[in-house]
Amino acid sequence: MPKVRKIPMRRCLATNTPHPKGEMFRIVRTPEGEVKIDPVGKMNGRGAYLSKTEEAIALAMKKKVLDKELEVTVPEAIYQELLAKVKS
Repeated sequence: MPKVRKIPMRRCLATNTPHPKGEMFRIVRTPEGEVKIDPVGKMNGRGAYLSKTEEAIALAMKKKVLDKELEVTVPEAIYQELLAKVKS
């Protein structure tokens, strides 16, 4: 009988709902203080997760939850890039 692998779950910062890790965006504050989108989930630094929905991204932008979680001002370009990824 094959071993069933546990799917890692992460909570969306904006909506506060849990989702499988692979279905979420990971946004990272690097040790140098830059904010980047982590496509692989292995980047060094403080990470935060957002659902891959326009609502979650809009809510995160409005409430500035990423700014609070990562303790740095998240550039508008990051949100635009996330929205572009959701729409494609």
